[in-house]
Amino acid sequence: MTTHSDTPAGWYADPQGTPNLLRYWDGTRWTEHTNPGQVPQQPGKQEGGSAWEVNVSGTPDPAKVQRQVQQQAGITPPGQGGGTLFTEPVLVVNQKAKLIELVNEYSVFDQNGRSLGSVVEVGQSTAKKVLRFVSSVDQFLTHKLEVRDAQGQPQLVLTRPAKFVKSKVVVQRPGGEPLGEIVQQNAFGKIKFAFMYDGQQIGAIKAENWRAWNFAIVDHTETEIARITKTWEGLAKTMFTTADNYVLQIHRQLADPLLSMVVASALTVDTALKQDSRGFG
Repeated sequence: MTTHSDTPAGWYADPQGTPNLLRYWDGTRWTEHTNPGQVPQQPGKQEGGSAWEVNVSGTPDPAKVQRQVQQQAGITPPGQGGGTLFTEPVLVVNQKAKLIELVNEYSVFDQNGRSLGSVVEVGQSTAKKVLRFVSSVDQFLTHKLEVRDAQGQPQLVLTRPAKFVKSKVVVQRPGGEPLGEIVQQNAFGKIKFAFMYDGQQIGAIKAENWRAWNFAIVDHTETEIARITKTWEGLAKTMFTTADNYVLQIHRQLADPLLSMVVASALTVDTALKQDSRGFG
């Protein structure tokens, strides 16, 4: 593709011809930011997990992600990580905004706006999608999410079984190997989730206030090891969609199973609390 200075900033097919790779054009030049995928669909065409959905997400903008990290979450950029979901010190988890949402989908970026992977809800039947379309009963039903790397390969599977008041999220590897459970401890006040592994608590997620916007993540000694900050997605998205955005900052290197549960923590908070609120979260 030949790009001129009057071409608007956005994601375009890689000018070097790399298959299934998008590169970001900032309006004047090509940048180093890439994103696996194909050329975005033209406005007005549907995309997303279902033909019934109305997706209003724009193409990812690295500059917006950087502002989300530095200005909204107040994080001073730490050193560079290893470039994967499990080796970066900052993960930005942004839900795709949809006026009609039948399948939860998220994009995951590093602190510079580079795509690290995605999260997609899987295993929903047509009947369940219909139920979700006409009511909010689905919030009590089972939800399963796949955490995928930048190449689209599943790395974790998160299952929230059917619930009434308090939620539990089962964390597994794609092959079924259990990594632990993230269990909601209370339904009122400052919400807390326990990281459970082999019958022992190895950490926790603790809301900092009753609104449950920001969370501290601690290990078994109550030492903070990570932090979740919910960032504002904008007035229109807040009013008309259920999309939520989070920044996860990991303070030090962690080992499994704690690492995988920390990586899953923002999605656990969103699936267990925010998606059920259906509004100003």
